[in-house]
Amino acid sequence: MPLSDEQKRERIARRIAQELRDGFYVNLGIGMPTLVANYVPRGIEVVLQSENGMLGVGPYPLESEIDPDLINAGKETVTELPGTSYFSSADSFGMIRGGHVDLTVLGALQVDEKGNLANWAIPGKMLKGMGGAMDLVAGAKRVFIAMEHATRDNKPKILKQCSLPLTGAEVVDHIVTELAVIDVLREGLLLRELAPDASLEQVQAVTEPKLLIPPTGPRPMLT
Repeated sequence: MPLSDEQKRERIARRIAQELRDGFYVNLGIGMPTLVANYVPRGIEVVLQSENGMLGVGPYPLESEIDPDLINAGKETVTELPGTSYFSSADSFGMIRGGHVDLTVLGALQVDEKGNLANWAIPGKMLKGMGGAMDLVAGAKRVFIAMEHATRDNKPKILKQCSLPLTGAEVVDHIVTELAVIDVLREGLLLRELAPDASLEQVQAVTEPKLLIPPTGPRPMLT
């Protein structure tokens, strides 16, 4: 049975959460990346940063806990954890640009074999702006992309060269999809992990660049 959209998102978020380490300062982009917060491993404490000026973002609130003044950068209502601090967006971007964010997770429209990222604009469609993405890809120590492997009509989103306007050039470190975990290396894209319900041929068929394969083959994807 093919995975539902919800199951795909859950698998991707759960896998990326396993990359978190105790004490990390983490920024989660709008959309699928916010789900990573639901799967932080037990015993690990991470501090979630929102670029609108909040450090210590908690989980989504229950209906009875909603405070309209507590929102993340995507204008979603959130909760605060003990020790949460608030500051101006200028200070928040100073934190990002100063290299103090250990890891950021962003969605993508396209990623290419050089690690170029396009995730903010589709020509001819209404633009909401790039938000903090351009600063995050330039300032965060590691950049993870969380996205479905192919488009709705099964066209590759991992390309030899991005065709959409770039968010950042050669900024992506890792790509996690429902099918695979891919590392962006100078030599190309390394297929590090393969999902249990996917084959190498299936993944390559929806990936435009030729994937590099480890000498012992890709490991099973941790799901």
